[in-house]
Amino acid sequence: MTIQDFINTNRSRMREEWASLIRIPSVSCQEEHKPDMLRCAEQWKKLLLEAGIQKAEIMPSNGNPFVYGEYLAPRTENPEPKTVLVYGHYDVMPAEPLELWKSDPWEPTERDGRLYARGADDDKGQTMIQAKAFEYLVREGLLKCNVKFILEGEEEIGSPSLEAFIEEHKELLKCDIILVSDTSMIGKDTPSITTGLRGLAYWEIEVDGPNRDLHSGHFGGAVKNPVNALCEMLSKIVDDKGRITIPHFYDKVLPIPAEERRMIAEIPFSQEAYNRAIDVDDVFGEEGYSTLERNSCRPSFDICGIWGGYTGEGSKTVLPSKAFAKVSCRLVANQDHEEISRQFAEYILSLAPRGVRVKVTPMHGGQGYVCPIDIPAYKAAEYGFTKAFGRRPLAARRGGSIPIISSFEQILGVKTILMGFGLEQNAIHSPNESMDLEVWEKGIIAVTEFYQQYQNV
Repeated sequence: MTIQDFINTNRSRMREEWASLIRIPSVSCQEEHKPDMLRCAEQWKKLLLEAGIQKAEIMPSNGNPFVYGEYLAPRTENPEPKTVLVYGHYDVMPAEPLELWKSDPWEPTERDGRLYARGADDDKGQTMIQAKAFEYLVREGLLKCNVKFILEGEEEIGSPSLEAFIEEHKELLKCDIILVSDTSMIGKDTPSITTGLRGLAYWEIEVDGPNRDLHSGHFGGAVKNPVNALCEMLSKIVDDKGRITIPHFYDKVLPIPAEERRMIAEIPFSQEAYNRAIDVDDVFGEEGYSTLERNSCRPSFDICGIWGGYTGEGSKTVLPSKAFAKVSCRLVANQDHEEISRQFAEYILSLAPRGVRVKVTPMHGGQGYVCPIDIPAYKAAEYGFTKAFGRRPLAARRGGSIPIISSFEQILGVKTILMGFGLEQNAIHSPNESMDLEVWEKGIIAVTEFYQQYQNV
């Protein structure tokens, strides 16, 4: 039976299994749904066993439980089979505001070729793609790889238990490659594989001046204003060419490979439409790079919030005693967020003028990630997308951060292939989240083809 025949024959059953997960409101950030987290984990265990997993168990953590499943390929087929670790998450965002949904967020509803519900895409729908491709390969006797599934229930709250879990179970999770379906494609007709994610470093800056707010008429021009001082310091972080001025900031930043720059240039993009969509008359960034390169492959610095003094109605002539800012850097692969955090703090303190005291508090951070596009697993994923969607996928780095991906690499020492099938219009985290049903089925085909290519390399 071909994979398409399998999908045609089992379409109703597979969608009902998908729906059985969606109907469980596994909202990890709300205490009232704590029982639902265990229910969803138990349902995933049941579905994995039915799909052909040989061993499945619910494993405790410091927070919500993990679901672990394992399939070991017959050694007679391959004396040293490769091992693929599939990661996904079963927790979802809250559905509120409920009044903006056109249908019940916890009852999957099909319309216009889409399935609408919370978790239809992120990540129950996408993880189900992995499970159904696995099921087909096992049923047809085509799977020569070992396959492990690890599903967590805390991704939407930052995966606080994941790193410790990986450390504790390194041997159990040992693998050759990690496969994740929790990202998006450029478009339905423009398939893509996410090959890079930016890291993050975040700080709060406090500038203290006089021991109280002062009358600006009596003290203005004689006492250093903390808000002025903060603005002066922050204005020096980025130069007029868009380069970050922190000493040694770029020491470990790697150039974008020529092949990736070529693929980025192929991404459908209109600078005019981009500007219009966010209502700006021009863009700004690091000289020598396009907008799509700047927001995905290059580091950046941003002031996320700044405050101090009087901001209420009317006027108050005051010289503030304190000023604050929250600032962040998006980092790229090879930049260590802890190293950058120290460099930034040292640099800001070196810029502090006399007359004020400056305190820099690191808030949080995470490593960036990049996947080479010439390794066998990437080539297998590229082959899978090509077979399913009829065209070679573009390699596309994303500007956001998924810290768990770099955690996997640091602890397990293996790369992750991000075979995501989401679309922008799927509206994850928003009311009326959905999944394109045609893309969902093509995703099953793409993952199936990945395995058949990868296990034979």
